Amino acid sequence: MNFRNRTTLWLVLAISIVMLWDNWQVYNGGTSLFFRSGSDKAQSASARRSRAKTDLLQAGKAAEGQPAESKKTIPTETVRITTDVVAADIDTAGGVLKRLELLKHKDKVDPEKNLVLFDTNAPRTYLAQTGLTGGTFPNHNTAFVARPGVRTLDKGDEIQLVLEAEQGGVKLVKTFTFKRGDYAIGVKHEIVNRSNAPIEPSLYLQLVRDGDKPEGESKLASTFTGPAVYTDADKFQKLDFEKIEKGKEEHANRADNGWIAMVQHYFVSAFILPEKTEREIYSRKVDTNLYALGDIVPLGTVAPGASVAFDARLYSGPQDSVILEKTAVGLDLVKDYGWVTIVAKPIFWLMTHIQTYVGNWGWTIIVLTVLIKLLFFPLSAASYRSMANMKEVQPKITDLRERYKDDKPAMNKAMMDLYKTEKINPLGGCLPVAVQVPVFIALYWVLLASVEIRNAPWIGWITDLAMPDPWYILPVLMAVSMFIQQRMTPPPADPMQAKVMNFVPIIFSVMFFFFPSGLVLYWIVNNVLSIAQQWWVNKQYEASKAKKKNPA
Repeated sequence: MNFRNRTTLWLVLAISIVMLWDNWQVYNGGTSLFFRSGSDKAQSASARRSRAKTDLLQAGKAAEGQPAESKKTIPTETVRITTDVVAADIDTAGGVLKRLELLKHKDKVDPEKNLVLFDTNAPRTYLAQTGLTGGTFPNHNTAFVARPGVRTLDKGDEIQLVLEAEQGGVKLVKTFTFKRGDYAIGVKHEIVNRSNAPIEPSLYLQLVRDGDKPEGESKLASTFTGPAVYTDADKFQKLDFEKIEKGKEEHANRADNGWIAMVQHYFVSAFILPEKTEREIYSRKVDTNLYALGDIVPLGTVAPGASVAFDARLYSGPQDSVILEKTAVGLDLVKDYGWVTIVAKPIFWLMTHIQTYVGNWGWTIIVLTVLIKLLFFPLSAASYRSMANMKEVQPKITDLRERYKDDKPAMNKAMMDLYKTEKINPLGGCLPVAVQVPVFIALYWVLLASVEIRNAPWIGWITDLAMPDPWYILPVLMAVSMFIQQRMTPPPADPMQAKVMNFVPIIFSVMFFFFPSGLVLYWIVNNVLSIAQQWWVNKQYEASKAKKKNPA
């Protein structure tokens, strides 16, 4: 091998070693010797997303409301912003919204206090956190400084809190905007690149919550508590804390629309991003009984000396259908009526219109129940006439059961012949009722889910239709109405079934002692109307029967 060939080989080997070493540096997060942004270019989009998630997990220790190691020597303060509807506590340690008091809604356990949605006091942990990933950038562990300004919305319609932090040559400015009468908080992030190299940061916005239901939640009338995701493609998805715990929860994980939320009875918190914003949606376990749901938004390349801004909204307030519909597409779906949604929505629409005229939610429930009863009057009447016919032939049915008790096929044939002779449809009493069942189930869920009846009084001792009757008068009245209704209904032919049915009013009355008084009121009105209608149908039936026996 001549000198020229050996020199060429040594040169190729040397260049290969240098290039390998340079790529090894890039792979381990270092800076390329040849390309200023080589680290970023070498990584694929999926690799950057993976790193963003890793950064987020490493920053997650502050999520449980405990100070991170870097916070211990950094003085922080809690800034309280007060409007006419909320009092918000924002910690400059991370710019975290750690407490949110709803001034127009009372606490379910202690009505003397306002309801607190976000909180870090045991047993509740509920936070809204934001920050940057993709490098050594400010996140929800970084110490921010609050700019001086007004903290109470006394005059005007808007108030802002501006927080600033700088880390790794990157400045992050968080601006929280509160408006009069509005539960939607503007959350703006402005990123300024003060370093000498381009950066590609991603913004994360996450809701962190423990997996427990709200205090005072009834176990007999339990509602959904947990994360939820909405996208145009996958629609409304409820997530399960236990599945997140096990890493088995599946949901939409990429979209350019929709929202993420934490849902609980009557209230919801949701991060809402601008439409057509590409985002990655994630859910994860943060700590023991602590979970996060969030969005990661790539902000693109920010050149040295340049800046980029991103606006989002955080709705934290009541599940008021009118407000939710105006806030974001599909957000009203957090009022989850399940399979009866198609029926429940028109019922709620009717209820709200009745309330505008009546002015009292208790009387609204009564009027609504009466209207629905009138709508189904023909079906109910047919059911009661069928039951009256069955009551008439009950002695004959009992006789057939005794006669053919050892020969069931013969007994069934004899009973069918009896029904044919007497012109009775054995299902005539069930089918009209079955048609009404979805409507009354929908009405039940509408009343259970409507924040509008929360803290709403009716008369006298009923000062909150969303709470159980403090004197238990309504449950007792409901038990009495069920007992009367049962006595008017033909008993089952089976003696054992008849005995079981005698305990139904007692069982239901015990259950309804713990139900919201608005629901109990609905059942009482429904039962009373049913008793009146059944009495009227029975009277008409007896008159018709007497007329047939003694024609004029």
